[in-house]
Amino acid sequence: MAVAMASCALGAHLSNAILKASETRVSSGFFIRGAKCFSIFHQRKWLSSATTITPRASTSTVEDASQSESDAVPTPVVIIDQGSDPDATIVEITFGDRLGALLDTMNALKNLGLNVVKANVFLDSSGKHNKFAITRADTGRKVDDPELLEAIRLTIINNLIEYHPESSTQLAMGAAFGIVPPKQQVDVDIATRIRINDDGPNRSLLSVETADRPGLLVDLVKIITDINVAVQSGEFDTEGLLAKAKFHVSYRDKPISKPLQLVLANSLRYFLRRPFTEEASF
Repeated sequence: MAVAMASCALGAHLSNAILKASETRVSSGFFIRGAKCFSIFHQRKWLSSATTITPRASTSTVEDASQSESDAVPTPVVIIDQGSDPDATIVEITFGDRLGALLDTMNALKNLGLNVVKANVFLDSSGKHNKFAITRADTGRKVDDPELLEAIRLTIINNLIEYHPESSTQLAMGAAFGIVPPKQQVDVDIATRIRINDDGPNRSLLSVETADRPGLLVDLVKIITDINVAVQSGEFDTEGLLAKAKFHVSYRDKPISKPLQLVLANSLRYFLRRPFTEEASF
């Protein structure tokens, strides 16, 4: 029943956040040339929320401090790694020590036509890390379609918000999927950082950090491939309100030249500063 409810909820949310996009075709694919992508523009919809502050005595106790620390909501982290395993897409989910076995999440991923071929859990100072190795059920290979990678990300975040509603205020997706939107808004101009460096004789490393939103992974790949830059592999991290992406990119099997680096960086900055529009018209 929980899986069915999660699937229905996800379907409704993805219909609002993704399926309004117009279909386009990129010049070179994300790991596979000729892949089909969607350019997704999602209108920001913040739910109104009022906070009532009740005056309290200025004295505090050690017990109050301990309670405050225990109630602090950790920052959710979702990592999609395309580079560390040649045969599978690696997904890692962290939310302090609050996550269980994530059986509902694994079932939701299976509903996307995926197999979870390996799963493990490890602990460190940042919390409990749930790590999955995922392949496509139809091919047995790692996921190479940016649409499906974004669907994986949104599925995980949607389940996280559903089963841990307190995470909604810590995630940019809380405005789209959650009951309570984030209390803070990230200034895109301030948050956006783009770096491009050579990474060997045949490729460059593109790093992008910006405000998160639905469809961002697909849109980043589209803006890169629209200027004929090939994306070879990558990692996409969701850390609370921010998204951090690393892509290995090349131009005609060579590192990106300085003039093309400037074109790519300016294109990304222009696009990321205007992510919220009524229509998909990119």
